[in-house]
Amino acid sequence: MRRATLLPLWLTYAFLYTPVVVLVVMSFNRSDSPYEWSGFSTAWYSTLAGDDEVLRGLANTLIVAAGATALSTVLGTLLAVGLARHASRSRLLPALSVLPAVLPDIVLAIGLLAFYSLVSATLGLHSVLLAHTVFGLAFVTAVVRTRIAHVDPSLEEASRDLGAGEVTTFLRITLPTLAPGIVAGALLTFTLSLDEFVIAFFTAGPKDPTLPIVIYSMIRFGVTPEINALATLLLAVSFTVVIAAQRVSRLTEAL
Repeated sequence: MRRATLLPLWLTYAFLYTPVVVLVVMSFNRSDSPYEWSGFSTAWYSTLAGDDEVLRGLANTLIVAAGATALSTVLGTLLAVGLARHASRSRLLPALSVLPAVLPDIVLAIGLLAFYSLVSATLGLHSVLLAHTVFGLAFVTAVVRTRIAHVDPSLEEASRDLGAGEVTTFLRITLPTLAPGIVAGALLTFTLSLDEFVIAFFTAGPKDPTLPIVIYSMIRFGVTPEINALATLLLAVSFTVVIAAQRVSRLTEAL
């Protein structure tokens, strides 16, 4: 009886992850065809290493992801602390802080593109970086606010009672206690920026495509084992970062 009740669960998992497993397996296919298995080979990963367009897209993606993560982490942490201290009774301000995370990507992308057009800003890596910072900031704020809810406010009060100023208390008490949440938010933002396509597609310049845009331009001519290999590498990086973020989040709850 119990196995029968678990059947829908396993069918759901099979539906979700079978295409992913097929993609990973076919990335090691010796054949040029992505649909016919002809033997094991890692040649397509070597091909990726010599593809200048892919490497340029990867470099652009890493620049954007690193920059957006840094900005989102700093601004999101400050916003979370500000909301906790000065807007604890407000419902509107916390809701607005996470709005970019719940808006559809296409809506946010069009809004950002309209804003760039309004201020006559040029499009390039800087515009993608700022766009990714907007939605990354929302995730960092949400994660850090969750951490703040588990922090004893008497620690900061004791620090101030002992003569420490606001800045000293923030650097020596607040930041160390919030560190697990900050790291988890940063890791989450990095992996989201690494894989994000819609916002980057609308806000990137024609000469500075990110890796997801490069992949999109490649699959328009058909899926190849090289694309499968590239997708597998991105999948591995994403899984690694997400698992690290989850472990840090568990540490946050345990402390």
